Amino acid sequence: MSGTPAIEAVLREAQPRDAGQGVIRLSRAAMRELGVLSGESVRIVGAETTVARVWPGRSDLGPNELRADGELRANAGVAVGDRVKITPVELAEADSVTLVPTADPGVDPGTLEQAVGRRLRNRSLRTSQQVKVDSLGEFRVTATDPTGPVRVTEETVVHLGAAEDAAADVGVTYEDIGGLDDELAAVRELIEAPLSEPELFQRLGIDAPKGVLLFGPPGTGKTRIARAVANEADAHFISISGPEIVTKYKGESEQRIRSVFEEAREQAPSVIFFDELDAIAGKRDDGGDMENRIVAQLLSELDGLAARGEVVVIGATNRVDAIDPALRRPGRFDREVEIGVPDREGREEILHIHTRGMPLTEDVDIPALAERTHGFVGADLQALVVEAAMVAMGRYRDDEAELSVTRQDFEAALSAVEPSAMREFVAEMPATSFADIGGLEDVKQALREAVEWPRTHRELFEATSTDPPSGILLYGPPGTGKTMLARAVASESGVNFIRVAGPELFDRYVGESERAVRELFERARQAAPTVVFLDELDAIAGRRGDTQEVTERVVSQLLTELDGAAADPNLIVLGATNRLEAIDPALRRPGRLERQLLVPEPGREARLAILRVKTEDKPLAADVDLEALADDLAGYTGADIDALVREASMRAIREAVEEGIEDGGAITVTPGHFEAAIAAVDPDGTGGRENDTLSPQHS
Repeated sequence: MSGTPAIEAVLREAQPRDAGQGVIRLSRAAMRELGVLSGESVRIVGAETTVARVWPGRSDLGPNELRADGELRANAGVAVGDRVKITPVELAEADSVTLVPTADPGVDPGTLEQAVGRRLRNRSLRTSQQVKVDSLGEFRVTATDPTGPVRVTEETVVHLGAAEDAAADVGVTYEDIGGLDDELAAVRELIEAPLSEPELFQRLGIDAPKGVLLFGPPGTGKTRIARAVANEADAHFISISGPEIVTKYKGESEQRIRSVFEEAREQAPSVIFFDELDAIAGKRDDGGDMENRIVAQLLSELDGLAARGEVVVIGATNRVDAIDPALRRPGRFDREVEIGVPDREGREEILHIHTRGMPLTEDVDIPALAERTHGFVGADLQALVVEAAMVAMGRYRDDEAELSVTRQDFEAALSAVEPSAMREFVAEMPATSFADIGGLEDVKQALREAVEWPRTHRELFEATSTDPPSGILLYGPPGTGKTMLARAVASESGVNFIRVAGPELFDRYVGESERAVRELFERARQAAPTVVFLDELDAIAGRRGDTQEVTERVVSQLLTELDGAAADPNLIVLGATNRLEAIDPALRRPGRLERQLLVPEPGREARLAILRVKTEDKPLAADVDLEALADDLAGYTGADIDALVREASMRAIREAVEEGIEDGGAITVTPGHFEAAIAAVDPDGTGGRENDTLSPQHS
C-alpha cells in the first residue's frame, strides 16, 4: 500500500531476556512515525521477510535502530549491523498453525503440541518462519490458517509434523550469552568484520586478524561465544577439541591439522575453533617430539592463511600460560580475551537466560539468587537451574501438584551445586555479619575502612590518590573471633570469601606447596572480588632461618603473591595468628600485611555484648541477669562464651527430656543452667567439665 508508513533501521542485538519472545524493540519516536503501539505487529524486510510484535526500547536505542533476537534476524536473513525496512501489518487470528521440529524432540507429540501452543500464544507467525522455543526445541512454520501472517491465540490449534532431518536451526545466538557484553564485543570486532567484509581490510592495505585466543576458567562461555559468532556471521564452523588431534602414529596428527585448515578454506567463510588448545599447543621446551611437531604445523597453517579474512581461528584454554609463546604473538592469535567469572549483573542475566522457558513461582527472586552465587560461572548457573528443576520434578511426582519451580527448589539446588571456578578452594558468601559479633568495635571499624570502603567509596580514594591497605593481619589469643571477623567483613562487603588454614597448603613433594599458593591466588583473582583469609598463618609463614626449607620457599612465594595482590583492588588478603612474633617480618612490612590489628580477650562490656548476641533467640527465664553473668566471666573469650551458652541450653534440653516435656514453648534456660555451665566450661577450654556434651569452638 502506497500510504503505509515505513522506516529503515539498523539492526542491533536484543537484550537476553527478550530472546524467544517474538518481539523487536524500537524507540518511541520510531513507533510514533510508524503509528504503532506497544504489542502491535510489524513486518520486517531484509533479505527475507518476517513479522514480530513491537515493544518500546530503552533510552540507549537510537531513533533509527531496532533490537531483534537471533531468531528474528535469521528469519529476516540479516545480521547485526544490517539495515531493514519496517512497516505496520494487520494480523489475522490463527485458527491453526502447523509446525515441523528441526530435530526429533523425543517427546509425545500430543503433550508437545499443547506445550508449544501455550508458549507461542500472542506470537506473530508466517509460513517458512523459524521458531525457537526454549527447552522445547526449534520448529519451522509450514502452514497457517488463514494464510499469511497470523497471531496465535488461546483458540489456535497447533499441529506438529514429522521432524525434518535436514532442517537448519537457529543455533546459538548473541542473546544466549549473558554477562559477557565487553568480552563478546571484543571477539566480534576481530571476527565479524574479517568474515563479512574482508574487502575493507584490502582497501586499507592491512591484513585482517588471524585469530583470537579465549582464556579463563572452565564453564565461563568460551565455546558458546565461538559458536554464536560463527552462527551470526553465517560462517562454516569447525570445532576441534585439542586431544582429538593427537594420535600415536607419526605424522598423522599434523595431517589432521592440515585437513582442518583445508576444509575451512574450501568452505570459507569459516571459523576454526580449537577447544582445549593447551593440549596440543603447549610450550615446546616442555613437550616431546610429537608435541613440538604439532605446534610447528599449527604455526605453519596460521602463517599460510594468505588470503586472510575468509578463515578465522579461535582458540580456547583455561591454561593460557601453558600455550607456546610463538602462537601468542601478533599475526597469529592477534588478541587474547579473558572470559572471566561473571559479576552480579552478569549472573542475573545468565539466570534469566536459563529460566526463560521455566514455570517459576512468584517467590523466585532472580536478583537475590544472583547476589548469592558469587564465584559461579555460566555452566554452574545452568547446573543450578537444572538441579532446581529436578527437585521440582521429584516433588511433582510425589503429590502431582502443578509443575512449577519454587524458591525452595532453588534453595535445595544451591546446597548441591558448587562454584566450579573455586572448587579446589572452597569459596563462599558468608552469612555472618558484624551484628553477630559482640564487642570489638574498633577492629570492626578498621576492617570496614580497609576492605569495604575501597569498594563503596572508591571515588574518595581516587580523589585523594590514596591506596587502601594491601593486607591485614589479625592477631590475638585463640577464640577471640578472628575468623568470624574475616567472614563478617566479606559478608558486609558483598564479596567472595576463601578460607585456607596454613597447613592445608603444605605438600610433601618439592614445588607443590608453592604451586598451591600460586593457584590459591589465581583462583581468587578469577572469582574477584574476593577476600583471601589465611588462617593459622604462623604455620606457613614462620621466620626464615628458623624454619625448614619448604617453609622458606612457601614464604618467598607468599611474598611474591602479596606483592601482586597489592596492585589488585578486588583482592583483599587477611591473615590470622595467635603467634605474631613467629611471623616472618617481611610479611608485615607496608605493601603486604601492613596493618596488624589486635583482637583481644573481651572486657566486661564486650562480654555482655557477646552474651546478648548469643542469647538473642534463646528462651531465657525472666530472672537471667546477663549483666551479672558478664561480671562472672572474666577471662572467657568469645568462643568460650559461645560454648557456655550452648552448654546451658543443652542442660535445659536435658532437663526437659527427663521431665517428659515435649512442648517447645514450655522450655526455658534458667540461671541454674548457666551456673552449671560455668562449672563445666573452663575459659581455657581444658579440663573441669562435668560431661562432654559440647566443647568450646575457637574462631
